[in-house]
Amino acid sequence: MTVREPGPVRRAVAGAALAVLAAAGCTTAAGPGGATPTVRSQPASAAASGPGSGAGDSHGWSRERLRGALGRQTGVTRTAKPTVLNGLVGAVFTRNADGDHFCTASVVDSAGLNLIVTAAHCVWDPRLGQRSDLVFVPGYRDGDTPSGVWPLLAVTVDEAWKDDGDPDVDVAFAVVQARNGQQVQQVLGANRLGVDRGYRLPVKVTGYPGTSEVPITCSNTTSEQSPTQLRIDCPDWTGGTSGSPWVTDFDPDTRTGTVVGVIGGYQEGGDSPDTSYSSYFGDRVQALYDRATG
Repeated sequence: MTVREPGPVRRAVAGAALAVLAAAGCTTAAGPGGATPTVRSQPASAAASGPGSGAGDSHGWSRERLRGALGRQTGVTRTAKPTVLNGLVGAVFTRNADGDHFCTASVVDSAGLNLIVTAAHCVWDPRLGQRSDLVFVPGYRDGDTPSGVWPLLAVTVDEAWKDDGDPDVDVAFAVVQARNGQQVQQVLGANRLGVDRGYRLPVKVTGYPGTSEVPITCSNTTSEQSPTQLRIDCPDWTGGTSGSPWVTDFDPDTRTGTVVGVIGGYQEGGDSPDTSYSSYFGDRVQALYDRATG
């Protein structure tokens, strides 16, 4: 089995930059059993509308044009441009940004303005326990840390992950330490959390292969791997991309969206670089989020 978390994991440098997230304005299917789609975190912070965010300016991209771009770009992996949306995603290192990054995480909206989401296997080994001295580096690129280095404080994972490494809850939330009196969401903004959104969703995935110093990105429509797992087909997603967020419902005003998955789950993200998986974001992930923010 090949997992998406590093160490001795096989990793390869991936390709160049997705033009546009075309999940904007798309409706989504109901969740398992016909449940109404819900987003149960608070709306993303207005912090994303600072200088350079493009808030209030969609640059002429109508919903129809965005959808058309999605159709042309699906399943293509490219280097991720330094945008507001991509800036919510960061590499996970041990201690500081001088070593090797081995996973990916992203900022998710919370009342404390200090929460990130990643894969559980990135932060908690069921045999050894919580991994210590981890830091989140949003926007990392070629050794630069444009948005700072944010140490992880409290980590929340499901008990079924702690006990047995249950792939259906390969999701973790972590509180990060404030910097210069500000929380990470105040500085960068945040994506919302989406639960019970169904299996077929147009999403954008952004993450950091372990052997690349720049992030990659790909858009495609998710599908059902099983009732508790999602899958997406994008090429060249190798070790280090575990925890990469799957973002839908892009808002061109705030340049943020809704996270409905992270690379992980089945085979800890997949044993092929061309197909990735995520634990389904349902009631168990909502309960995990509630614990992390309670």
